[in-house]
Amino acid sequence: MKKIKDLKIKGANLHFTFCHQKPERSFFWKGKQFPLCSRCTGINLGYFILPFFIFGFIKIPLLWSILMILPTYIDGTIQAYFNIESNNTRRFVTGLMSGIGTMSLVSITGIYIGNQILTLIN
Repeated sequence: MKKIKDLKIKGANLHFTFCHQKPERSFFWKGKQFPLCSRCTGINLGYFILPFFIFGFIKIPLLWSILMILPTYIDGTIQAYFNIESNNTRRFVTGLMSGIGTMSLVSITGIYIGNQILTLIN
């Protein structure tokens, strides 16, 4: 299978250089490799939940937001230093949790800064 390094859409080249794109750590659809590894796919899908945090449909406490990010780092550290290989499902799930936790932190921070600005103005 061919590794995707660049994605060309109507003359625009999209470079996914932040992801290693290893075929053994990526998902495939109809014989074509995803442009991101399974962990990065999960992280980026988790980012789509941001509007639900911003508009108050979902609220996760600060501590839980941080705890949601930790499994990604723990899984990556275990793979790097203990030579224990993870599977794509675990990579995707930890990435999804990390993406959701990150967006929760972004919304908590943004709402806090917004409230501080409003108190300064008033």
